Amino acid sequence: MSNGCNLACIVGARPNFMKMAPLLRVLSARDAVHTTLIHTGQHYDKNLSDIFFEQLDMRRPDISLEIGSGKHGEQTAKILQRMEEVLEAGPAQGSRYDRLVVVGDVNSTMAAALAAVKLGIPVAHVEAGLRSFDRTMPEEINRIVTDGISDMLLVSEPSGMDNLRREGHGDEKLHLVGNIMIDTLLHLLPQAKAIGTPEQLGLEVGEYAVVTLHRPANVDNADTLSELVDVLIDVSHRLPLVFPIHPRTEQRLERFGLLARLQQAPGVRVLPPQGYIEFLSLTSRARVMVTDSGGLQEESTVLGVPCLTMRENTERPVTVTSGTSTLVGNDAGLLRNLLNDVLDGSYKKGRSPELWDGHAAERIADILLQ
Repeated sequence: MSNGCNLACIVGARPNFMKMAPLLRVLSARDAVHTTLIHTGQHYDKNLSDIFFEQLDMRRPDISLEIGSGKHGEQTAKILQRMEEVLEAGPAQGSRYDRLVVVGDVNSTMAAALAAVKLGIPVAHVEAGLRSFDRTMPEEINRIVTDGISDMLLVSEPSGMDNLRREGHGDEKLHLVGNIMIDTLLHLLPQAKAIGTPEQLGLEVGEYAVVTLHRPANVDNADTLSELVDVLIDVSHRLPLVFPIHPRTEQRLERFGLLARLQQAPGVRVLPPQGYIEFLSLTSRARVMVTDSGGLQEESTVLGVPCLTMRENTERPVTVTSGTSTLVGNDAGLLRNLLNDVLDGSYKKGRSPELWDGHAAERIADILLQ
């Protein structure tokens, strides 16, 4: 890539912000680099979007598409159409974009990448190669398509390198750079600990659980969700639970008549969605996490906090083989047993994988600007 390069950097949903923020910080310190930050607006709830720009010390987007929610096909089509217009217009100084940078696996990632390659703009995919091998997950389709059309694949863990080689990608495209999500975690961890969210909630540090659930397999079926709620309420008699409820999950809990049960349980603290720093303040001092979030599997591994992952599979296997995560699916009985293991001190100890060291963004910037 020549001097004076123009990079289009795409964000669209909550996890993207944490991955793009450290890269933008590093690139802003490099000479002859111009970055245009494009926010598709795939997530538009203030608690899930705007607040992250403020907390992550991330500049406001240069371009906001304000796509909003919708069915997968509708949302993808809108992003594809609008991104094509933006990319054809070029960066502010009127020249052509040299490369598009996408992160993660949301619809914005795939649609923006597709718009770029159709216009002859090469694509770098940060967090390439992750595979759950479950094609019922929309994110899995987004990952496969994005990797298939990207010429620069920036990989967070060794399994990603293996997956991409097995799919026929040449080594010249592959770069093991580490986990950029951890850059943000380590950058903000001192600030998160300093604000003392657990103390503000009257919780004893290291003596509470953090719960997040939002995936359809866990929240869309009344019987499944009811069984999980039963376990959580039972455990809350021994270990207080903090449950920041995703708007989608709150709707399901209310529809199935379960929300009031949680709200009335003495050991359960139901909260609205939290800002990243407030949430990190909670997770970093928790005894255990119960979650179906991909990002929390990673964060818990670096924080050394047990993570009971409410999924049948994971695209981040290193968090299970090396880290603190255990796959639970939506098995309420297994969840109960593993929570007992955590409480009696017999749960496994994990370690942080190689290159999850807070410097992934620097390695990525070096490769982008070669």
